[in-house]
Amino acid sequence: MAAPTAHEALIYLMVVTSAADREMTDIELTRIGEVVRTWPIFLDFDADKLIAVAQDCQAMLQEPNGLEDVLDVARKAIPVHLHDTAYAAAFEVAAVDLEMRLEELRVMQLLRKHLGVDALTIAAIERAAKARHKMLT
Repeated sequence: MAAPTAHEALIYLMVVTSAADREMTDIELTRIGEVVRTWPIFLDFDADKLIAVAQDCQAMLQEPNGLEDVLDVARKAIPVHLHDTAYAAAFEVAAVDLEMRLEELRVMQLLRKHLGVDALTIAAIERAAKARHKMLT
């Protein structure tokens, strides 16, 4: 398999986050699609390729050391100046259902480690995502 593009690697991180608890919910999958369709980082990405990219990621996850391999190839494919954006995209998926399971927390910890995003940036990203997903009731 060829190395993923930066766009594909960003999607990999969202898929990994969604799949962390072995249950990719409809709300998480919908949010991945919304991020790909609406975030400026994806303006020049063909959204019709989203499902194929997600399937490539799922196939990698099934291999021995799958999660570590996905995180490694994603880190290499995503330019350093976009590591905070990568973390934000992944956290967006984790926060969408307002419930962060232990497995998702573990993946977010691994992402922080692999991407090297500083603590203040992490806190700001997480706070903003949580604020966006709050409900009135």
